Amino acid sequence: MNASEQQHFNLLYQQHLTNLALQGMRPATVDAYSRAVRRITTFFDRTPDTLTKADLKCYFAQLIQTHSWSTIKLDRNGLQFFYKHTLERQWEWLNIVKPPQVKRIPDIITNKQIGQLISATRSLRYQVFFLVLYSMGLRLGEALHLTVNDIDSETMQVHIREGKGGKDRLVPLPKRTLLALRCYWKTHHHPVLLFPRFGQDKYIPLHCPPMDKGSVQKALKKVITELGIKKNISPHSLRHCFATHLLEQGIDLRSLQILLGHHSLNTTAKYTQLTTLKRKNNVKALNQLT
Repeated sequence: MNASEQQHFNLLYQQHLTNLALQGMRPATVDAYSRAVRRITTFFDRTPDTLTKADLKCYFAQLIQTHSWSTIKLDRNGLQFFYKHTLERQWEWLNIVKPPQVKRIPDIITNKQIGQLISATRSLRYQVFFLVLYSMGLRLGEALHLTVNDIDSETMQVHIREGKGGKDRLVPLPKRTLLALRCYWKTHHHPVLLFPRFGQDKYIPLHCPPMDKGSVQKALKKVITELGIKKNISPHSLRHCFATHLLEQGIDLRSLQILLGHHSLNTTAKYTQLTTLKRKNNVKALNQLT
């Protein structure tokens, strides 16, 4: 793009950001929808208001080769928002790309393997972080943004703020997790964050961001590999394990729904198919057929 086109794009992009804010979009959505506009602009080196239906087909055909369907869906939704709210045009190309409907069952590891995973983690901050994820069933972002003031040792509860959908919730705080958090906090004494990001020479500035997501994912992958666990386990898998293990211990679905912060009970009910009892009942029923 020449200077004039770049100036035009900058104006459109700022309007896009403003419209996203006015629509009350969550920070993660703003990031994804704005990235979609930047990505397609870079791909064609043209302002997105000049693109045709053929251009969109070409773009998504290329994107399918290099990115996941979740990314493709986000780009489609982000561009749809851009055309509707910034360009004030009808999005006529929604059917250009249709991500397949895939319902995967997440991999689950046993309670014993969870214990091995935490014990085998050499770094204290990752060891405590994995315990927090599993023992309270938190999403990765929820755990990363925990603050000192979120921990209530009197009521043994943790205030989860700005969860998925902007919802707050309270979750029980296991005594073991409280002790681990206190032990780790003494290593950095940050006045706000429980899991701050270290700077150079482990210096932690007051207004630092939380620990990096990528470092957590890499640390978990390393431990899983060292333990010889062949399943596809990510930080979010620890939340799945939390839900499945609680169901196996007899917790009711409604209580689990509240703990997980699910909007729909149907989402929580999906964990029932992962329990050991459910699998044993299925095997028993099948054996009775013969």
